[in-house]
Amino acid sequence: MTDAKELIKKIVQEQPDDSSFDEILRELAFARMIDRGLEDSRAGRVISNEDMKHRIKTWRE
Repeated sequence: MTDAKELIKKIVQEQPDDSSFDEILRELAFARMIDRGLEDSRAGRVISNEDMKHRIKTWRE
């Protein structure tokens, strides 16, 4: 995998020329969330859909 700076450059360069600072930051944050999720999945740090449904249900109470 490329280093962080290269990935950031790629994401920024792929944004439209009229992108705002906040839009670019959102794209960078989204890419990081995806990377973290994939890392968690590879490491087995996951829960079932049923467990997640239960957790969400407790938040609403």
